[in-house]
Amino acid sequence: MEKTLVILKPSCVQKALIGEVISRFEKKGLQLIGMKMMQLDDDILNVHYAHLKDEPFFDCLKQSMKATPVVVQCWQGYDAALVVRKMIGVTNGREAEAGTVRGDYSLSSQQNIVHASDSTASAEEELKRFFKKEEIFDYNQTNAPFLYSKEELL
Repeated sequence: MEKTLVILKPSCVQKALIGEVISRFEKKGLQLIGMKMMQLDDDILNVHYAHLKDEPFFDCLKQSMKATPVVVQCWQGYDAALVVRKMIGVTNGREAEAGTVRGDYSLSSQQNIVHASDSTASAEEELKRFFKKEEIFDYNQTNAPFLYSKEELL
């Protein structure tokens, strides 16, 4: 099973959508195996968004991500990174399809409710950045036979 990172951004926290977004992932069948609330700072944001450091919006992005605590989560499932990315929609909420998290709850490319790892490789690095090993749990999801075929569960 694949793991992926999701961060519920300050725009999600301020709009009181934490439960709604988590519920969407649960209803899809993904398994929540790690979650905590934390206040981000420049140190972690400089690393997390290093690929954007030369963009004119970088400082604004960092300030936005520090506006309130965020909720970081580790979700597990087959093709978890791909599934979550499809569920959240494209970066700009105005362009995101209706039915996606961003399409339903965002009008912005920055205040866009959620960050999610863009690949399995990114997820591995990002999860290490936000979670200690002991903060991610391994437990049986009893409804797994109703989520996946027998072949997928082998």
